[in-house]
Amino acid sequence: MSKENKQHCCCFFGHRKIDKTEELKNHLRGIIENLIVKEKVDTFFFGSKSEFDDLCHKTVTGLKEEYPHIRRIYVRSAFCHIPDWYEDSLFKAYESTYFPEHIKNAGRASYVERNQEMINNSKFCVFYYDENYLPPRRKNSSRDVCDYQPKSGTAVAYDYAVRKKCNIINIFTRSDTNV
Repeated sequence: MSKENKQHCCCFFGHRKIDKTEELKNHLRGIIENLIVKEKVDTFFFGSKSEFDDLCHKTVTGLKEEYPHIRRIYVRSAFCHIPDWYEDSLFKAYESTYFPEHIKNAGRASYVERNQEMINNSKFCVFYYDENYLPPRRKNSSRDVCDYQPKSGTAVAYDYAVRKKCNIINIFTRSDTNV
């Protein structure tokens, strides 16, 4: 994706569980509509696995009725090749889908690398990030003996977006940088 296209792209990241209030839904809708109207964002990248992703997709899909030119792209972290029936089902909710070839052998890191792909191709990143959030401990982990607590995927993506100097909007704290 060229840098010119990146100027009109946005991605979303958030914790698996969120507090979906009407206030949050309205605030998110306002942010996304502002990105479309004022920042000319027309491409939205989505991953999967969180209530925040679902809420963002639902919001962008609702706005698509008013702004039919916007595109929803599902970036897969698994399944390099997908059967036609699965691709057809994705096209009911997205205009496009792709699997970043460079993550083909990433294993468990495929989600992290997929998220980095989305950040690298976006000028704007909308987060629902609580810095105090800790993901559930993995059961039967060999690391349990040393009281290991994994960092959330959202935290990893947030730190990466900061390093990449993206325009970050964190609706959990209602803060933003460079927007």
